[in-house]
Amino acid sequence: MNNDQLEGKWKQIKGEFKQKYGKVTDDDATYSEGKFDEMLGRLQERTGKSKEELKKEIDRW
Repeated sequence: MNNDQLEGKWKQIKGEFKQKYGKVTDDDATYSEGKFDEMLGRLQERTGKSKEELKKEIDRW
């Protein structure tokens, strides 16, 4: 597992935490941000690409 994949795993955990926190406080923005972080983390883990590479790809869509 390379550094980008490891960072991706951490972002998934952080995203899940934000989702749970968002549910507790009924903060939709925090929940949505958590879902996005989790998605980026999963993509990083599976592709081995950096966060910046993935964000550029998403922006091009």
